[in-house]
Amino acid sequence: MRLIIYTGKGGVGKTSTSAATAYKLSELGYRTLLMSTDSAHSLGDSLDMELPTTVTNVKENLDVLEVDIIHEMKFRWSEIQDYISAFMLSQGMGEISAEEMAILPGMEMIAALFYVNQFNKDDRYDVIVMDTAPTGETLRLMSFPDITNWYLEKGFNTLKRIMNLARATVGKLMDMPLPSNEVLESINEIKRNMEQVKEILEDPKKTTVRLVLNPERMVIKETMRAYTYLSLYNKNVDMLVVNRVIPESAGESHFFTEKLKEQEGYMEMIHNSFDPMEIKMCGMMSTELRGHDKLVAMADAIYGDQDPTMLYASSSPMSFVTEGGIDYLNLKMPFVDGGAVELFRINSNTLMIHVGSQKCNIQLPDSLIGADIIGADFKDSKLIVKFKRE
Repeated sequence: MRLIIYTGKGGVGKTSTSAATAYKLSELGYRTLLMSTDSAHSLGDSLDMELPTTVTNVKENLDVLEVDIIHEMKFRWSEIQDYISAFMLSQGMGEISAEEMAILPGMEMIAALFYVNQFNKDDRYDVIVMDTAPTGETLRLMSFPDITNWYLEKGFNTLKRIMNLARATVGKLMDMPLPSNEVLESINEIKRNMEQVKEILEDPKKTTVRLVLNPERMVIKETMRAYTYLSLYNKNVDMLVVNRVIPESAGESHFFTEKLKEQEGYMEMIHNSFDPMEIKMCGMMSTELRGHDKLVAMADAIYGDQDPTMLYASSSPMSFVTEGGIDYLNLKMPFVDGGAVELFRINSNTLMIHVGSQKCNIQLPDSLIGADIIGADFKDSKLIVKFKRE
């Protein structure tokens, strides 16, 4: 199964690009799912139709899913929601407020990743095209398997032991409800799924992220930061889609002459920053195009005769190599000054790297657990950490 994730600053055309890509894939005969993880769903607008909260077939080879967290909590994690609601009620919170508080932050992302894992196991689709929320939320989505696994690994077994003891003692003396075995099993299911999802997201031949932007200075800068952070999370970014490019034939009015000159400078900035990455252009779509016509025209503008599933880059940003008795962690970090990178050793098998607003915990391979860090360099937009085994 191939997973193509589109992300970028809000308003750059991620949803239209995602829908156009999915539409083209279905026309090529791929069993395709178009999924939205943005709570402010707009896939229905691009497809010009109303969409329910479940997987819906919209044409041959094309299904659509807008992840709805209320629906997911009701049918997937009802035990967790019921427990949190009961806990809130025991603390004096009203019933409606308790039900709302039971929807924890980030559950939309967990639900979306669960679907990816489920469909990968079932071999239900050849390609999943994921339309995501603006960049900040997407970075949370990409980091969720690492964060979830880290916290659950540290706390889940301890929680189970405490709960077994508490039910026999404290639970008989307190009105506050304790989580049942079903609740603990639901948490354990999240942990198992996140481990499997991590493997899918970090397989550079299966999953690629494609950044969508417009030729505008602020958007380009945010896209550069997104590329840095996605590399930090070991996600393969293989392409840029530049939307709303004004064609040179737009007209000879003074307004368009000035805009074209401005755009030329921004396009040069994009190429100087991102070359040799694959860069696709898409002109401004006519407002008269809707639904089918718009998607066909946009897909042709972006991909032409190419198959959207092709890999434009196939290597992971992160790699471990051994040379001359020294082990190296190599991590690509574009657009970063070495002085802005902070490196911490959390424990014998975990490193933490801090760049800008993002932190990432890196689990070392078994062969490097307990190995000494003997140096770290930053060269050619790459962080290089050196290890020496005992």
